[in-house]
Amino acid sequence: MKKKIVLGVTGASGSIYAKVMADRLLQIKEQIDEVGLVLSSNARQVWEYELGDQSYQNYPFSLYEANNFFAPFASGSAKYEHMFVCPCSMGTMSRIACGISNDLITRAADVILKERRQLILMIRDTPYNLIQIENMQKLTLAGAVICPLSPSFYSKPSSFEALAATVVDRALDMAGFDLKTYRWGES
Repeated sequence: MKKKIVLGVTGASGSIYAKVMADRLLQIKEQIDEVGLVLSSNARQVWEYELGDQSYQNYPFSLYEANNFFAPFASGSAKYEHMFVCPCSMGTMSRIACGISNDLITRAADVILKERRQLILMIRDTPYNLIQIENMQKLTLAGAVICPLSPSFYSKPSSFEALAATVVDRALDMAGFDLKTYRWGES
């Protein structure tokens, strides 16, 4: 059964993770019915600064403005099963934890949580203060998955993209996608 996905991209540093996530979603497109892509205005600026382009516009996904509350996944009736926020800023995470739906990313996250679907917040900042840790606890209790963008090195990644994929692939694994990736103990 194909899945409907929301990919929210915030203005946290780490646009490479969002790009690798979008590229991976293309690689497993036979498992996906729809991808709704939302970038905050800060995310667009950070992407352009860090990656030097506007390639987020080139993906064959439905691209929604951050203030478009008419996007299908702003309602639970659209049945989007999974939402990734990648990278997820601490500000966005905190607004989601407090139920503040001031843009499409936070509204979609609120919908995913209320419908008891899967929300994976791929947080980038470090270190954490107590308020952030308490918000992570609150979100975990509400059913979200906190997935820090902490790459692994045992696969010996040879590029920034391969390094970012060590986390992106774990998030896609958590969402139940079948993908070819490095597996510990397998040749």
